[in-house]
Amino acid sequence: PGGSLYNIEHSNGGLITFPGGIPIKNGAGEIIGAIGVSGSTVEDDHAVAEAGVAAVS
Repeated sequence: PGGSLYNIEHSNGGLITFPGGIPIKNGAGEIIGAIGVSGSTVEDDHAVAEAGVAAVS
């Protein structure tokens, strides 16, 4: 209770999207993969995913 995603499963007809997934693009801007992170806060998951993309780009 009180968390940023508390009770989200009851919204939007049960469809849930979470921050923490970031596409990996090649030099032409095409998506060639993605990194997804889960297990901490929304903000931390997103920051770790961004760091992962930066490490492989």
